[in-house]
Amino acid sequence: MPQHISNFCNIDDWCHFYERPLKKRTNFMRKGLLELNASYGIFGYLILLSMLLLANALPPVIRVGAIFTEDERDSNIESAFKYAIYRINKDKSLLPNTQLVYDIEHVPRDDSFRTTKKVCRHLETGVQAIFGPTDPLLAAHVQSICEAFDIPHIEARLDLEMNVKEFAINLYPSQHIMNMAYRDFMMYLNWTKVALIYEDDYGLFKQQDLIHSSAEMKTEMYIRQANPETYRQVLRAIRQKEIYKIVVDTNPTNIKTFFRSILQLQMNDHRYHYMFTTFDLETYDLEDFRYNSVNITAFRLVDVGSKRYQEVINQMQNIQHSGLNVINGMPYIQADSALMFDSVYAFAYGLKRLDSSHTLTFTNISCNSDKTWGDGLSLYNYINSAAVDGLTGKVNFIEGRRNKFKIDILKLKQEIIQKVGYWQPDVGVNISDPTAFYDSNIANITLIVMTREERPYVMVKDDANLTGNARFEGFCIDLLKAIAQQVGFQYKIELVPDNMYGVYIPETNSWNGIVQELMERRADLAVASMTINYARESVIDFTKPFMNLGIGILFKVPTSQPTRLFSFMNPLAIEIWLYVLAAYILVSFALFVMARFSPYEWKNPHPCYKETDIVENQFSISNSFWFITGTFLRQGSGLNPKATSTRIVGGCWFFFCLIIISSYTANLAAFLTVERMITPIESASDLADQTEISYGTLEGGSTMTFFRDSKIGIYQKMWRYMENRKSSVFVKTYEDGIKRVMEGNYAFLMESTMLDYAVQRDCNLTQIGGLLDSKGYGIATPKGSPWRDKISLAILELQEKGIIQILYDKWWKNTGDVCNRDDKSKESKANALGVENIGGVFVVLLCGLALAVVVAIFEFCWNSKKNLHTDNQSLCSEMAEELRFAMHCQGSKSKQKPSLKRDCLKCVPPSTYVPTNVNLQNLGVHYNYFN
Repeated sequence: MPQHISNFCNIDDWCHFYERPLKKRTNFMRKGLLELNASYGIFGYLILLSMLLLANALPPVIRVGAIFTEDERDSNIESAFKYAIYRINKDKSLLPNTQLVYDIEHVPRDDSFRTTKKVCRHLETGVQAIFGPTDPLLAAHVQSICEAFDIPHIEARLDLEMNVKEFAINLYPSQHIMNMAYRDFMMYLNWTKVALIYEDDYGLFKQQDLIHSSAEMKTEMYIRQANPETYRQVLRAIRQKEIYKIVVDTNPTNIKTFFRSILQLQMNDHRYHYMFTTFDLETYDLEDFRYNSVNITAFRLVDVGSKRYQEVINQMQNIQHSGLNVINGMPYIQADSALMFDSVYAFAYGLKRLDSSHTLTFTNISCNSDKTWGDGLSLYNYINSAAVDGLTGKVNFIEGRRNKFKIDILKLKQEIIQKVGYWQPDVGVNISDPTAFYDSNIANITLIVMTREERPYVMVKDDANLTGNARFEGFCIDLLKAIAQQVGFQYKIELVPDNMYGVYIPETNSWNGIVQELMERRADLAVASMTINYARESVIDFTKPFMNLGIGILFKVPTSQPTRLFSFMNPLAIEIWLYVLAAYILVSFALFVMARFSPYEWKNPHPCYKETDIVENQFSISNSFWFITGTFLRQGSGLNPKATSTRIVGGCWFFFCLIIISSYTANLAAFLTVERMITPIESASDLADQTEISYGTLEGGSTMTFFRDSKIGIYQKMWRYMENRKSSVFVKTYEDGIKRVMEGNYAFLMESTMLDYAVQRDCNLTQIGGLLDSKGYGIATPKGSPWRDKISLAILELQEKGIIQILYDKWWKNTGDVCNRDDKSKESKANALGVENIGGVFVVLLCGLALAVVVAIFEFCWNSKKNLHTDNQSLCSEMAEELRFAMHCQGSKSKQKPSLKRDCLKCVPPSTYVPTNVNLQNLGVHYNYFN
């Protein structure tokens, strides 16, 4: 048998079998097998076939097909395909016993019929895989045929379909993953207002993931379709809308025209940032954009820094038509060519894995039959599981889709395009050079800084000879100077025309003040006492806050309560004094009545004469009032109740007096030693619950916005009050608000820093209550400004160094016009009482003495009149005699007043004879010996 085989192999045509074209080889192989079968029968046929198959799992020749469009004939992508086949055949370490043979067909674009015929011809010749085409319409037809006959279809094109395709291998990154890269990059740069320009009809569908994610990123997206004829029109509309971040998804062949339109419209300064979706930005001439600080960014799929890339480049330079480009004198492989190169190597690595565990057989397939290639699924699975270190990085597949790859982030920096980072699906954006995105050629840029005059933040000097930035001074001016020195930029300060910070106007759907200037890009920065809030942050950007504050209530210092002569009565309310008086009268009468009814209160006036029937009661009306008065004043009256009932009344009255006097004494100390202030309001709720004191805020400021947008009931009530009195409660400047507070009967709601500045300079002003909210002042920039992050870092450094606190002390405390308040906390809590505090007690005493004198005179006159009928003399002489006796202070005690010698007609009976043996008691005559 070996001899027959040897004789067969001596045939020249068969020995040169591998050198013939595959079609001729196949026909000749059929002829040889038929001759062998005729000579040695079926046994010889099987022997030869087994020898060919068992010698190598892979056949010695594997045929692959490729479909390219007519415009890709002899292009770099076709050259890269041919060079990859050549390199694999030359490299015996990959497929040592197998040669790859390609069969290339060129078809017109959008001609699916001819493409189908070409694919069927490939199948009839026994191709093991089909590469291409790059046209999406033609690729769909090729894919359907390959899927029907189990032929691996290897592509290197953008495929927008997300569903899994059988027998399809695509090395091009899916658009879904690329949109994730665009989204992450936009979020890293904080793009909030973006224009998307696409050119192809399917471009909108291509970017749908990015469009849908704009809501998640809180990005406003403006989408326009453009072509070379409408580039200028679309760009002009974008410029009018003040959009400075632009994503460009155009045909790479038209990018030069797009660049020309940018230059014609002068949209090439540092404010604009263009992100191109092409992977070959380095192949374009960017000479006109290198020196004007325009931001141009793109992704690069080819890993130019890898060892594999450098090795392939060095070898390709020695071969003509290898698919290389020359960029600035350096060789460069475009992304499409590199992807085609890697796709051929992915197929070769799949064959290598299959070689070790599977046998690949030839099969000629016809499009007119239902027969499929039995080994196609195995070959597809091995290619799908291959891991290739290619020109575009690591090549891995999941269900025919490339899943793990890394793309470089390129940025036009100064004079050349440089790699500034990379992006990976599982890592996201990784920027190695953050300063690249803020390289604005600051040496030649002067920023327009918008501000508003407000003490002590920004003040205009009185010197009329000063010009430019020298006209201004204040806390914000010093802060801006420190930031500019640290960050490194020039600036020009301008005052906002309408003197407003900026609030949203629902009626016109617009903003005013500084916010409007920033939104319309008439200013690059805003440095002022500008509050960071949600509404402003939605349309402009803020840096880190350089000062924290809140809303406070400015009010005039309450006047001290005037000292009154009878201020000693203040510890008890007027109604308590009236109740005490009523209790005094009621208890006095109750004691009198109970003493009359109780038998124990009646006593014998002559204790030595026990048999007398005469008794008397000590609690007359006058004595009852005197007893109650004495005990109330904690003095003795000489009267003591004897009955149980009267003692109960006295005990209750004693306890009442104890409580009243103790309470009065305790409260009297507080009232007389602590200064009382008349404070009509204590908090915001007090303001909301009254209408006598008006209140308002700065018109067009964040404080007004706070009350307008608040959901808290008290603040809503206050806003309704202010809105209904808009013309009378809102002020244009802080100075006007402070002036109104000084006029009285007005509370000004203002930010705590300005409130502190005003209070420290006027002792008649004070803060009422605490802060109503918490917020901060920040430096404002337009949306997406490259200066925001750099200024934020500068602010944090200035805060850590204490420079901002030094500036605060300079303009708030060390200006020389600070009010010197008495530090009452160092004073004694108990002050000495003066005449103005308790002088009323002396007035009461004097009035009591005067009343007693008047009563005494009245008694003197009344007694003198009663004695006229006894002495038979005139009233004047009687009064004179009585007065002489009262004024006689040196006389003997034994000397009696003349009037005492007189006998009272009511008390002394007339002279009569009284028998000695008569019992006077039985006669009914009573004598009062004491009288």
